[in-house]
Amino acid sequence: MIVNQQALQGITTGFKTIFNKVFNEIKTDWDKIATKVPSETGEESYKWLGKIPRMREWIGDREIQNLTGSDYTIKNKDFELTIGVDRNDIEDDKIGVYNPVVQDIAQSTVTFPDTLVFKLILDGFVNKCYDGQPFFSDAHKIGKKSISNKGTKALTGESYAEARKTIMSIKDENGESLRIIPDTLVVPPALEDTARKILLADQIDGTTNIYKDTAKLLVVPELAGNDKAWYLLCTTKPLKPIIYQERKAPKFDALIDDKDENVFMRKQYLYGVHSRANAGYGFWQMAYGSTGETV
Repeated sequence: MIVNQQALQGITTGFKTIFNKVFNEIKTDWDKIATKVPSETGEESYKWLGKIPRMREWIGDREIQNLTGSDYTIKNKDFELTIGVDRNDIEDDKIGVYNPVVQDIAQSTVTFPDTLVFKLILDGFVNKCYDGQPFFSDAHKIGKKSISNKGTKALTGESYAEARKTIMSIKDENGESLRIIPDTLVVPPALEDTARKILLADQIDGTTNIYKDTAKLLVVPELAGNDKAWYLLCTTKPLKPIIYQERKAPKFDALIDDKDENVFMRKQYLYGVHSRANAGYGFWQMAYGSTGETV
């Protein structure tokens, strides 16, 4: 192949077509437990996470809800993935060998939010959320009361029932129910069999399974390694338990000008993706996590 700008533009167009096709076809899991929030600056403040607003009877003047109860900020980060295509491969008509690589780039790009979001779940027993406590903690405060969304029991029908009861019993500072109903059980691959039994079996040990179909099951490969921990989440609210903040959507770019340093010095044409984003915690009230360390 004669290497000129026309040929290089054609290769770039072909790569972008492959990238976009795979990018738009692959299904992700992060959006099942996280809300995508657009960002306009280098960081976003989520002060309003300090309180969940609630309707009230209008008696006297309006009661202005305080939405500045916390100082929680999510800072955007830069992420990239780049490959180099050797000029000799283009001259020798070997460009087709890079098509699977571009497909892999697209897959890695579209699923990268999964990595960010489920890392937060995995580290939720340590990483702090808007109230200064770990996301899964037994020391959260609502008013003057200490509230726990953390357990230690292994996943069983009984511990699952206890987690459901814990989440649904959470009330606001006025003693009113927050009407949080968990709908998603998140587990590592090691707990898939146990979770399926709890959520899908008609009977357990000869007794009718009253918790069948009470939640969707989400088995997450990124949670492998911490094989005892499990998580019960409410994902039906406008703000899900995790926030995925996007400043710049992934974009496929190329450096293919003969004057570019990478071409002149290393005879490499560069193709890659760049995005700006990050993830953080939403309302801890929407989630329950158990370390699974005790029976």
